[in-house]
Amino acid sequence: MNASDDYCELCDLPKSQCPHGQPPPVPKEAVKPAPRPRKRPTTRGRSPAAPEKPVTRRWTPPDVFKPLILTVLERAGGELEADELFLELEILAEDRLLPEDSDTTPEGELRWRYAARRARVALIGEGLMTKSRPGVWQLARPGQDPG
Repeated sequence: MNASDDYCELCDLPKSQCPHGQPPPVPKEAVKPAPRPRKRPTTRGRSPAAPEKPVTRRWTPPDVFKPLILTVLERAGGELEADELFLELEILAEDRLLPEDSDTTPEGELRWRYAARRARVALIGEGLMTKSRPGVWQLARPGQDPG
């Protein structure tokens, strides 16, 4: 073997580096991605007999105030100033209020009053109350637009 045999005639590179003197590359097998694990359908739903975890509430939720607000407004003839309503509502709900309901929100409002206002908004959305005048809470009359 002489030195001229070690070089490619086409590109003048050593045959070890020349693309012409190399055997064709072996095609790589296509790598298949690993199959994703399938979620098995659950045949068991939640057991209705399973006891739910009791929720310890710090404040009275707005849903508690909905029937109380309706009761106060019905007793007052369907309409009441907000301040008067809050006084009546506090008397009616005193046995249901939690100790921390007398705390204030970051805005400075009593927590139970905030919950009562949220209940009012829900009642307006349900069509049981209307937004009449500012500062006045009013029951909706049949066929009346709540907004």
